[in-house]
Amino acid sequence: MGLESRFMSLPSYLRPSHAKLPPTLDAFRNPGFRLLWPANYFSYVSRWMQMALLMWLVLDLTDSSPSRVALVGFFGMIPLLVFGALGGVIADRADRRKVLLMSQLLNLVASLVMSALLLFDLAQFWHAYPIMLVSGLGWALDMPSRRAIVRDSVGYSGVTNAMALDSVGMHSSRMTGPILAGGLTALVGVEGAYFSVPALYLVAIAFLTIMKSPPRGAPAPQAASIVKNLLEGFAYLRASRIILATVIITVLMNLLLFPYMQMVPVIARETLGVVPGLRMGMMMGADGLGAIVGSMAIASFGQLKYHGRVYVAGSLIGLCMVLLFAASQWFWVSLLVLTLLGLGTAGFGTMQSTIVVISASDEMRGRALGVISIAIGAGPIGALLIGVLAELLSPAAAIAVFAVLGIVSLLTVSALMPEIRARMGQSVERSAPGSGASGS
Repeated sequence: MGLESRFMSLPSYLRPSHAKLPPTLDAFRNPGFRLLWPANYFSYVSRWMQMALLMWLVLDLTDSSPSRVALVGFFGMIPLLVFGALGGVIADRADRRKVLLMSQLLNLVASLVMSALLLFDLAQFWHAYPIMLVSGLGWALDMPSRRAIVRDSVGYSGVTNAMALDSVGMHSSRMTGPILAGGLTALVGVEGAYFSVPALYLVAIAFLTIMKSPPRGAPAPQAASIVKNLLEGFAYLRASRIILATVIITVLMNLLLFPYMQMVPVIARETLGVVPGLRMGMMMGADGLGAIVGSMAIASFGQLKYHGRVYVAGSLIGLCMVLLFAASQWFWVSLLVLTLLGLGTAGFGTMQSTIVVISASDEMRGRALGVISIAIGAGPIGALLIGVLAELLSPAAAIAVFAVLGIVSLLTVSALMPEIRARMGQSVERSAPGSGASGS
């Protein structure tokens, strides 16, 4: 009996009865997805926990420098901009489960190095930057594979539900990671809390080791060069209006909305009087709570018809809430606003990859997701810019400026590219080039 068979035959909670599963949890009927989901979840938790802890470490060691704190996010995300397309090519050419395993091993090594620096009291604030750079490299190389393997596991008909449930894991990790980091920091300090990061990576690696690689929809293009594969990915993007609109909105959101996260610890400490610990962890994780609710709602909808409308509406809600967060002067109000912000970004985050996975053909799916990774790579540029603007103005003013620019830009794109608001089946048939308009 193989490892997967023995694993699936043991605890009943890992092999839920099909009859007892509500429609919201349809994807968990698939054995592969039942292993993939916790593997992704523990990977997400470790990443958010690591980012929160290193931001607090830099905050403490640099006496609340907004620009230096923002650099943690910059170095964690810049590999997506540089290597995102390469990750898409790898997703189309290699065994996606093995790609995930290798990236988690890379993350594990980086977290162990940082743990050693903290253990021997050798850590300086700038050490956070190369550690996040290595972690970001792993993220860039595996993100397209992580999304594409969801489609491999559940098939076309279950992809919206599975993506929504994966988003539940990702967003709940955004809540769990910082709150766990805050609670442990209050008990044992940042140094002691950090040792949980490599432990969580080990758990993710264990689930991926047990999981079998699901069948793929199309053979990997081994004969073509990597450069040719990259060029094909960008050509595919230009020919598909709905994927192009998705990429543009992804750039805008990562450039103008998500950099607010780099300023949360600074605002919490300087404006709201919150020190690193449980309350700061609650602030950094509040958007995750809202995103869980939003993702579960999307998972319950069944077969959506207008994915793009959910995508645009969620993005707009997120931008409006981050503008309110910039104006807040009270901890509990800020906590509520951040929770509502997460509710909106659930629509953005879930639909972002779902639209691409549904629209792209089997042989181009990884490369299309690789372009999305490049778009997400706009985040570090936003983190760098908001850090500089926060030094010149204030963290709250910098967030407000970014939010207003984001709202105007999003509404403009939605008006100029109506394909993003059309019914998915119709828009895909018109816009997706090559074989298989719907990607099935």
